Amino acid sequence: MSKPLSGKVCIVTGATRGIGKGIALQLGEAGATVYITGRTLTSPKDDPVGGSLTETAKEIETRGGKCIPVQCDHSKDSDVEELFSRVAKEQDGRLDVLVNNAYSAVKALSDNFNKPFWEQPITMWDTVNNVGLRNHYICSVHAARLMTAWKSGLIVNISSAAGLKYTFNVPYGIGKEANDRMAADCAVELRKMDVAFVSLWPGLVRTEQVLHLLTTKGDETISTSEETMKLDPSMFENAETTEYSGKAIVALATDSNIMKKSGRVFFTADLGYEYGFKDINGKVPVNPRQLNNALQFFPKTKWMAKFVPNFVYIPKWVMAAAGNKF
Repeated sequence: MSKPLSGKVCIVTGATRGIGKGIALQLGEAGATVYITGRTLTSPKDDPVGGSLTETAKEIETRGGKCIPVQCDHSKDSDVEELFSRVAKEQDGRLDVLVNNAYSAVKALSDNFNKPFWEQPITMWDTVNNVGLRNHYICSVHAARLMTAWKSGLIVNISSAAGLKYTFNVPYGIGKEANDRMAADCAVELRKMDVAFVSLWPGLVRTEQVLHLLTTKGDETISTSEETMKLDPSMFENAETTEYSGKAIVALATDSNIMKKSGRVFFTADLGYEYGFKDINGKVPVNPRQLNNALQFFPKTKWMAKFVPNFVYIPKWVMAAAGNKF
């Protein structure tokens, strides 16, 4: 089996489950030494979703990869500093890939669903953006110090299209747009040091949490804009697995022309098409830019989706204009 990342050192934050775990699995399978972080070392017995650093590390090693789990609370700067100091010490100052994925606001978003920002706790801003935004910047600072010394490296912020249009709540959208801007602006200063920084937008993903909700709360609703929609199982039939984002990052990390992509935002599905990879189940996931897919998200336009061919895509400039406030 090809090991294109053999000898490389990677950090994936928030890798106990979900997209972070999927990314770590793919990086490990590609031959990299993967440091994974999270607060949960072993899965609590009362957690119906599960997931832990120990479980992720075991699966990586079962696939023949090398994984080093590090218990880390990304809301504490001291924990983050210790993480990068350890990597620098153990890997002779080398770090090739950082994936900023840690997030800690899922429960808070759910508990305050459909409440306007003035009725939510003032602390919602910090709950959403301390780990999900500020920590990404702190990790990127530490990573850049290592990468610029080697004049090589890739930093990836896991973000979403929520930066373009209202989703869930106010701090959430602000955080996602800020993550995209972070990648763009950091890339300007990193370019002369040959370190790339990109933002990655997965599509719909069949995470453990989503699969749990689909089986236990079929009437769960998701906020899309001024409307809400039910969590429809059919929407996730051709959704991405958690490892599809990992395949995208492996492709980026092995691209000799990665600097041409630095500072930009990428859909995982677009990268799949460009680099020619499929999901681990052999499928080609739905692309969020497919017009018929986008129409299905809104009750008033869902009926139109069946009349639109799969090859009709929403141009990226149109999506960018949707977030334009001028």
